[in-house]
Amino acid sequence: MSRFFFNDRKQLVNDAIEGIVLSAPHGNLVRLDIDPAIRVIARGDWDKSRVAVISGGGSGHEPAHAGFVGKGMLTAAVCGDLFASPSVDAVLNAIVAVTGESGCLLIVKNYTGDRLNFGLAAEKAKRHGLKVEMVIVADDIALPDNKQPRGIAGTALVHKIAGYAAEQGKTLSEVRHIAQQACDSVFSLGVAMESCNLPGSDDEEGRIKPGHVELGLGIHGEPGASVVDSHNSKKLIETLVQPLQAKVGDGKVAVLINNLGGVSALEMALLTKELAHSALKNQIRWLIGPATLVSSLDMKGFSLSLLTLTPEFEQALQADVETLGWQKPVAFAPLKAVAHDKIHDSVEATPSDNPQVKAILLAATQTLIDLESRLNALDAKVGDGDTGSTFAEGARDIAEQLNAGKLPLNDSAQLLQIIGERLATVMGGSSGVLMSIFFTAAGQAVHDGKKLPDAMLTGLQQMKQYGGADLGDRTLIDALQPALESLRDQNLQAAVSAAQTGAESTAKMQKAGAGRSSYVNKENLEGVTDPGAVAVAEVFAALVK
Repeated sequence: MSRFFFNDRKQLVNDAIEGIVLSAPHGNLVRLDIDPAIRVIARGDWDKSRVAVISGGGSGHEPAHAGFVGKGMLTAAVCGDLFASPSVDAVLNAIVAVTGESGCLLIVKNYTGDRLNFGLAAEKAKRHGLKVEMVIVADDIALPDNKQPRGIAGTALVHKIAGYAAEQGKTLSEVRHIAQQACDSVFSLGVAMESCNLPGSDDEEGRIKPGHVELGLGIHGEPGASVVDSHNSKKLIETLVQPLQAKVGDGKVAVLINNLGGVSALEMALLTKELAHSALKNQIRWLIGPATLVSSLDMKGFSLSLLTLTPEFEQALQADVETLGWQKPVAFAPLKAVAHDKIHDSVEATPSDNPQVKAILLAATQTLIDLESRLNALDAKVGDGDTGSTFAEGARDIAEQLNAGKLPLNDSAQLLQIIGERLATVMGGSSGVLMSIFFTAAGQAVHDGKKLPDAMLTGLQQMKQYGGADLGDRTLIDALQPALESLRDQNLQAAVSAAQTGAESTAKMQKAGAGRSSYVNKENLEGVTDPGAVAVAEVFAALVK
């Protein structure tokens, strides 16, 4: 099956062009309505008073080239089919449509089809009395012995520099001259661990072996120049930087970090970090990206393009544009960090004795420890089978603190907060955090003057707020809330009865509203008491014995 979203393969590019024009943030793009087979996106605000700058090529490299049409960059982009050069007629119509007396510059990537079709269109346009010049971008250094290097992501930098010159009102000769200087000053190299998927093609095993990348993979999926047996980000950046640095020498550079389409934002950020610590770090003046600028559909790869800087290039790169796809350069500087003291959020308390409180804690913790196997068995039917172990682990820790005489038994506020702090540390998963919220908030409420039953209800309310569960959701709340309300309004014996009734009610609930049980169907829930609710009921029962 194809790994590509589309409706009609024959209309894919036309449909995508419509989407690009519709989503242009400056509302400044139009499609020239000439012929469905002639796909030209142009500036809607163009008045032909300046030199027109036109580029284009096969589709599938978005945002190139349509995403670079707009004030400060391209005047028009001519879009071919996927990975196929646009026709001579399409290029000619674009030239005639946007070119005035000032003339037109064509920026062409160094592929045979593009060179021939754009070249012939240029010659035909001259018969219409138009002044047309052309520059060829050949920035790929993957094949050093190739007399015709490919044009890849560095093309976007040429677009930017030529577009700026044209926007400043430079003559055709001047625009062509600075564009050619840019072509001569930009060098690119890329890698990929997976090639791209074409729409309509069946999934096939990729030619690149797992754990390897191809160096110099073509932007149409052509095989790379060599293979590197690593996915290590640091090693790959070093592999790219070394030959690129040899090309640019020791001068200052702008670096374009280009996503070939299938690399996550997280990985691109990581690669940028590696670049910032590479041998190139002292030469980088501007970072462009990381961003998808010249893609290869969904290719899992990236490229680096280095531009040797001149004052004119820097001015051009920094100028504002009104385009869909250009990424504003960022002045490169070491990582900014602000020193800040670490907050040690621990409760300071003085151990104290209170025989009655000690007895309550001993009863509660021992009950939870003894319930471990029973609660695990219940949880195995409706969850992941570890509720008993989770509660027992917390209980053991509190019991150890108690037996070691480390708890402030005579200070309810501090005691509750310390229990909350310990449970967050020793209990696993969300249960530990929820119970910590309960005890921490209750301790703060006692500190603020609330009586213990009201404080415990305050802790419950906070646990419900952050956890998202409530009465009827088949959780420990179904036992804990009625128990605490009965404790507040009546007495401990009433609380025991309320907790037991609440726990038993969960066995009749056919749908859980929270926790892992919420993913279990009603047939598996029926007749099974919630293990957390059972734990609450048993602890309250132990307190009256």
